Amino acid sequence: MVKKNLLLLMLIGFSAQTLMAQLGFSHEIGAITGPVAFQSDYGVRSDFETNAGNTGFGVGIVHYINFAYRADCNCYTKDSFFNDHFKLRSEISYNKTALEHFGEWVDPSRNSAAARRLRGMSGEANVFDLGSQLEFFPYSIRDFAAGGYTFAPFISLGAHYNSMSPKAAQDLSQLTTAEAAQTEIVAPNVYQANNAIFWDESSTNEGFSSWSIVWSIGTRYKLTPLSDLMIDLRWQYYFTDFADGLDHNSPSDKFNDWNVWLNFGYIYYLD
Repeated sequence: MVKKNLLLLMLIGFSAQTLMAQLGFSHEIGAITGPVAFQSDYGVRSDFETNAGNTGFGVGIVHYINFAYRADCNCYTKDSFFNDHFKLRSEISYNKTALEHFGEWVDPSRNSAAARRLRGMSGEANVFDLGSQLEFFPYSIRDFAAGGYTFAPFISLGAHYNSMSPKAAQDLSQLTTAEAAQTEIVAPNVYQANNAIFWDESSTNEGFSSWSIVWSIGTRYKLTPLSDLMIDLRWQYYFTDFADGLDHNSPSDKFNDWNVWLNFGYIYYLD
């Protein structure tokens, strides 16, 4: 089902891009990469050590439709506010983050069974993204392309379809035989959230799909007449609490998974 939905979305996206191409708008293509800070049920929420520790990496390919310029006539489009201040960005990307518990509840000074169970937990978030964002440039896109500005700041908002393949594991080697048996039978996973210890039988290593909302802030730097460097800071909120492979019904942890991705990119103007 995930593969069928993903294929359908890719076909829809391709059809939309083809329609835009037929309208004569110009195109840009590029690559992005950078660190990803993944926020999930691992670690203590709003804890710096967790935020810094559960950090992975992401890569992607981006495509832009530039409404300010027409490829079919090598000329500018009609001078309108939308054409001169917006671009449509489409993206295929992948990010991966190894996850573990950080913070006071897994401090080496704690030697309880719960603390040792938490230290033995590990996971991995693997997320494949396909989606679009509408980028707004407060300065003129035409002026930036002509060299009038060195930097072109922007903000964006969009939606992505996500194919996820999480991994979750529990190392029982530091537990006593009785504790290990209890963990295996009563609760395969134990995790901590919002300063409390929770037992959870809801874990998975199976793939699934979800949606997410994405917004970012960044800027472009004019490198050459036909190429830009880009940096943007993205916040991505998933409509699931299962991206890390852990899910539960505890009222103490009501938040879905999300990440912050610092992107560095290179953009080339095709037309």
